[in-house]
Amino acid sequence: MNKLYLARTTTDPKILDELSKDKDWEVRYCVTENTNTSPKILDYLSRDEDSTVRWRVAQNSNTTPETLVYLSKDEDCDVRRGVAENPNTPLEILDELSKDKRRTVRYWVARNFNTLSETLKQMSIVEEDIDVKYLIKIHPNCSEETWKYLSALEIIKSITP
Repeated sequence: MNKLYLARTTTDPKILDELSKDKDWEVRYCVTENTNTSPKILDYLSRDEDSTVRWRVAQNSNTTPETLVYLSKDEDCDVRRGVAENPNTPLEILDELSKDKRRTVRYWVARNFNTLSETLKQMSIVEEDIDVKYLIKIHPNCSEETWKYLSALEIIKSITP
């Protein structure tokens, strides 16, 4: 059977464990896409040499908050973006990522429905990117105070979805 297919579809934890150590990064990537992959295997793969594998670990809903904390410090901005996307990311990590130097990371913090009102408020004050400001304004946790502040700036929807 094709290893890529097996990595995506198997429910056998022993096979997933074995495939998580495969020399082919694409096989390891497919393991991270499997909803049956355990948090232990995801933690192991969070230290993978390939940033694409780490990015997918960061997005996986089975990834533990502890592993997400580790990945939030990754040098690759796509990995940090994956952490910002994950609904299991601890709130203090979302707050840290809201100050990330890369716009794409801050964009996904503003899209994460768990981002706290106080974090959104701080972002609205220092953020320069119009798309990120728009996401803050329409966020369900945006306070009335922050909404009014952004409205005074006449934040409108820009081109980027």
